[in-house]
Amino acid sequence: MLRVLVIDDNQDVRELIQFILEGAGYSVELAPDGAAGLRSQRARPADVVITDIFMPNQDGLETIARLREEYPGVRVVAMSGGGGSEIIGGRTLSPALEAGAHVLLPKPFDLDQLLRAVGDVSH
Repeated sequence: MLRVLVIDDNQDVRELIQFILEGAGYSVELAPDGAAGLRSQRARPADVVITDIFMPNQDGLETIARLREEYPGVRVVAMSGGGGSEIIGGRTLSPALEAGAHVLLPKPFDLDQLLRAVGDVSH
């Protein structure tokens, strides 16, 4: 079973993602910020990490960079509600991708977008 770690400072967002992914057959762990997410990843590594970009304590960009250093094989989905992303020819360009994320998932997203993003990075 594929393990997914969800890092977001908004509890409602974390729990919604958990509900959707567990319903699709994934095992899901939750963390409220990047530092807690890294601790969780170190204790029980996930196959896929979904992280928000804008969080207090340790933001998603730092979290992604640290994940890529410590776990080069982990697949990363970066979520963002804004922050200057550009979409050109269907490809998202952002600092999150430069930091090592594989996919950027814009907020708000629907169930299909979330499942497609996780599916895309887990194959």
